[in-house]
Amino acid sequence: MHSATVLAALLSGGVIGLILGLVGGGGSILAVPLLVYVVRIGSPHAAIGTAAVAVTVNALASLVGHARGGRVKWRCASVFALSGMAGAALGAELGKAVDGKRLLVLFGLLMIGVGLLMLRKRRGQEAPDVRLTRESAAKLLPRLVPIGFAVGLAAGFFGIGGGFLIVPGLILATAMPLPLAIGTSLAVVSALGFTTAASYALSGLVDWNVTALLVAGGVIGTMAGIALGKIIGTHKGLLERGFAAVVIAVGTYVTLSSL
Repeated sequence: MHSATVLAALLSGGVIGLILGLVGGGGSILAVPLLVYVVRIGSPHAAIGTAAVAVTVNALASLVGHARGGRVKWRCASVFALSGMAGAALGAELGKAVDGKRLLVLFGLLMIGVGLLMLRKRRGQEAPDVRLTRESAAKLLPRLVPIGFAVGLAAGFFGIGGGFLIVPGLILATAMPLPLAIGTSLAVVSALGFTTAASYALSGLVDWNVTALLVAGGVIGTMAGIALGKIIGTHKGLLERGFAAVVIAVGTYVTLSSL
């Protein structure tokens, strides 16, 4: 592997980790464009498989801290993840069957849509004590299952962790506050990422050397992002809007360059 490729993979991992540490999600949506245009991994399908493995490892590492802080609603996460894994398995098979350039066009359009959604203000009454029990199941399950499946389908199709989709999905289904949704989403990201990664790995569409470099860079980037987030924590809203603008810009570039 050329030294330029090693450096590009480490820096790409660092960028993904930095964003995850700063805004608590969304880093994975930049993984595929970084692998295609910066690392130049070869094919969009190999980029998706490699990104899926790296995102899964990074999500598991982040999940530990959130679980220790009591910010994971495990029952809600389990239902969302199980229905999401079924969607991710189907989505991964569909994604592998689509032409690489067409897949990148669709991915770019998804990025633009997600960026625009991120700019919208969140509204609604929060439910910090929400729990999935026998009493609440009749209300929560009809929301958690279909939303989980739809998010999983998108995550598998595009080879992304889907945290930027899972967080609003969990809030929509349960009305849990953002910090709990972020922590809970990491359990789901790990499950969906593993499903997508396994599918692509079995098809030989994972570059393991690049994956290791992405994870190494991601660890350093996440630590830097968390530290920087504490310093500029009062401007988190501005950070999220700035990140949304970056996602829209990158999505536009990916779409236009793939047409």
